[in-house]
Amino acid sequence: MSMKLSVILVSHNSRILLKQAIESVVDACKGIEHEIIVIDNNSSDRSIEMLANNFQGLTVVANETDMGITSAQNQGMQQAAGEYVLLLGADTITIKDSVEKMIGFMDEHANAGGMTVRMLSPEGRFMPESIHGLTNTWGAFLKLIGFAKYLSKTRLYDRNRKDWVEEFQVSEIDIINGACMMLRKSALNETGLFDKRFFMFGADIDLSYRLRLAGFKNYYFPKTYIIKYERLGQEKFSWDYVRYYYGAMFTFAVKYLIKVPEIKVKGMPQLFPPTYEIK
Repeated sequence: MSMKLSVILVSHNSRILLKQAIESVVDACKGIEHEIIVIDNNSSDRSIEMLANNFQGLTVVANETDMGITSAQNQGMQQAAGEYVLLLGADTITIKDSVEKMIGFMDEHANAGGMTVRMLSPEGRFMPESIHGLTNTWGAFLKLIGFAKYLSKTRLYDRNRKDWVEEFQVSEIDIINGACMMLRKSALNETGLFDKRFFMFGADIDLSYRLRLAGFKNYYFPKTYIIKYERLGQEKFSWDYVRYYYGAMFTFAVKYLIKVPEIKVKGMPQLFPPTYEIK
């Protein structure tokens, strides 16, 4: 039997949440031919010891430096042997039947490059970014730079329109939320993996868009869900958060909307090579 699914989790000093996330994934993958790949970004909280003491059969990659989420996820995807790749945040809990239902949906939709599901907070509150894949800040930014017109299936303007996707409505979407991305490995072979210039934020938006450029569809599937812990407020005011969050927006704008002249200097690669054209 060929490998059906590769589950990838990236962690940095998230030992307690990571243990909970893996326990839920192990339970949700029973009866499915799968592998679980954990990439640890140089944690100092004994995460590696926790993994060795509590789980068997995992593939664990212990990085000696914090490579960022994007490069670490690429590490995992490069090793993945599954027909599908499921990227999960270390701060998520996977519901028991969710993986089986996601695989069933992907099997039935051969045109799907990827999908996500409903996300709920631990208190049971629906997270609307499950549907449009963007935080309010990213949505405002994409409207500001004029990119929103290329995201026709994303609720960025009139969010009260009744014909937009609702919480329990299966629908095609533009952006797959990075906290729970199930991707078709054959589609990744066409689009390439995450752009490592997005160190911590924005890589899911970029890859989702490239999947659509390649002719695949992205889907929101609400007939199952995961639980997602929300980032602590104080973390949002850290320098690293501000630097990477808003730096990702600059990178996105340069990549897609600003024509960078080709300057060839011997021994110096161009930082932002023009890769994709928007027509």
